[in-house]
Amino acid sequence: MVTEAAIWSSLPAPAIVIDADERILDMNPAAEGFINNSAKWLRGQSIWDRLTVDAPMEKSLARARANGTPLFVNDVDIGTANRAPLVCNLQIAPLQGHDGCMILLISPREMAGRVNQSQTVKSAAKSAIGMAEMLAHEIKNPLAGITGAAQLLSMNLKTEDLELTDLIVEETRRIVKLLGQVEQFGNLSEPERAPVNLHDVLDRARRSALLGFGAHMTIIEDYDPSLPLAQGDADQLLQVVMNLIKNASEAADPKTGGTIRLRTYYEHSYSLRRADGSGHALPLQVEVIDDGPGLPPEIKGDVFDPFVSGRENGTGLGLALVSKIISDHDGWVAVDSEPGTTRFRISLPQAPRTRKDTH
Repeated sequence: MVTEAAIWSSLPAPAIVIDADERILDMNPAAEGFINNSAKWLRGQSIWDRLTVDAPMEKSLARARANGTPLFVNDVDIGTANRAPLVCNLQIAPLQGHDGCMILLISPREMAGRVNQSQTVKSAAKSAIGMAEMLAHEIKNPLAGITGAAQLLSMNLKTEDLELTDLIVEETRRIVKLLGQVEQFGNLSEPERAPVNLHDVLDRARRSALLGFGAHMTIIEDYDPSLPLAQGDADQLLQVVMNLIKNASEAADPKTGGTIRLRTYYEHSYSLRRADGSGHALPLQVEVIDDGPGLPPEIKGDVFDPFVSGRENGTGLGLALVSKIISDHDGWVAVDSEPGTTRFRISLPQAPRTRKDTH
């Protein structure tokens, strides 16, 4: 016989029971993870002291309680004292047999949207890269001929005419380089999974950036020292972080620079669920946050697609590569951007615990 306690504990969505005074009576483990506190400590506290909802709730909730009817609020920002707001669907319904009590179900929409994207980005990338690989050989050969011809012509030109042949050589080399990046994206091997210290990866990326493309930036470390090891490919994850730092550095003013914050934390309520019902936890969170101008509004929803770029002369492959690598790691990546704050968040699986870890 399945017990009510087993069903309550197994609900994947955060669920909270409140009384007539809107104080917390109980919550399931998913809600404890969402608020990042235990039900024992939170009982008796006002729900609105623990949750921030970007919608007028008082009158609607009172009407639902008085009429004994459910209330649905879609696409609302819900946050806590310990986390940035997430776009969620909120469902509130009377608790049968308990006058005045209501149950709140919180369904983060961001996860579902990004899971769908992580599943489709591979097919989109495969089509784009397949076409590019088919043309790469045919394009590279004539480009080599054009470059050689331009260099031969330059030998017999006057100094004032060399600018034209130099332009031909420069542009053909740029196209060859772009094709090389496309081929690299398409030929990326499967990750060699092993336990990875994410702070080592972040530190390598930070030091490399400050010596090169990010020399004009200030990079702040905000790490959770107790973060467990991730399961992944250290070199590929380094490439992901480097791409995100490079994007933030290029978005900043080259003269005044900007600030990049590298943040890690543990969130045990995050999990990846597929259409077949299978899934796994993604508790390890890495955020790359910058104070730049933000993503252009017209590409916000497509930044992880191949060949979408908000920069002039950008290839549009950097974030597509990030999404592909994280998808190959069975993780997910999300972005929240507005002028002054752009936050990329990577969620990854934890490395399996060894016998030694349990002692």
